[in-house]
Amino acid sequence: MHAQAIQSLAAAINQNISRVIYGKKDKIDLILCALLCSGHVLLDDIPGTGKTSLAKALARSISSEEDAFRRIQFTPDLLPSDITGIHYYNQKENEFIFRRGPLFANIIIADEINRTTPRTQSALLECMEEGQTTIDGETFVLPKPFFIIATQNPIESQGTFPLPEAQVDRFFIRMSLGYPSAKEEMAILDRHIEQTPLTQLTPVCTAQDLMDAQTSVRKIHLSDAVKDYIVRIADATRSSERLRIGISPRGSLALAHAAQAHAALDGRDYVLPDDVKAMAVPVLSHRVISKSQNSVRLAQSTETVIDYLLSTVAAPIE
Repeated sequence: MHAQAIQSLAAAINQNISRVIYGKKDKIDLILCALLCSGHVLLDDIPGTGKTSLAKALARSISSEEDAFRRIQFTPDLLPSDITGIHYYNQKENEFIFRRGPLFANIIIADEINRTTPRTQSALLECMEEGQTTIDGETFVLPKPFFIIATQNPIESQGTFPLPEAQVDRFFIRMSLGYPSAKEEMAILDRHIEQTPLTQLTPVCTAQDLMDAQTSVRKIHLSDAVKDYIVRIADATRSSERLRIGISPRGSLALAHAAQAHAALDGRDYVLPDDVKAMAVPVLSHRVISKSQNSVRLAQSTETVIDYLLSTVAAPIE
């Protein structure tokens, strides 16, 4: 699949989702970049901004199967087996049978992921990194495509368990949808008064189309000059006086893949430094730790630092 075909595919999905989520084309493009890179998204946002509707619209855009979308409400009493599945004894068959959990789906929204215990959070590590889960010593491959949109409320802290760094680093992008403008909110009222447009959505591509696009994105040309630019950005985060911990090689690789996806969404089969700049903040800001401890929102302070570092690292001209 060439770059123009990927661009057309992403545009069709974006347009379909935009029938439900208004005025968030750029945000949807970020999510599509993560999806094309087989990554996952952490939505750090307040309730009611359309996170669940977005995930449902995405699932309906790429598949018409009933099990394409699952929503998991994370609570303090949720166990790992509640999401991955269990082996139970079937007396009729006289054998143990595996019952799949809600994690076996294409699009998953992990609602309020920071409300569950670290034990349950850790159950997602293997799933997000390797696309599989191990239960009672047996490995089960998750369906493809496999995409998690996790949410957490940045305002509430009571009764929550902060995500460990290893868990946060598994997310390809961290972002927020934010409030709609007055014009966009008026459109929401007009179109959602009688029924949600979500019920009228139809698939615009197959799961195989999406997987073909994911394979093709990895083939977008990444020049040595752009690779060097990414490495110098990574090095800048590790030597910055404003950061306690810089990005890992996983972060550098994620930025490279994100730049490839951004180029494909622009219809190009090669990466420009502008693609790297466009994806640096959403891909890197949650992978670093700021030295500042007096910020109410740490994510915002790290975004500012990444922006500053981008201004200090010279981009390749040719």
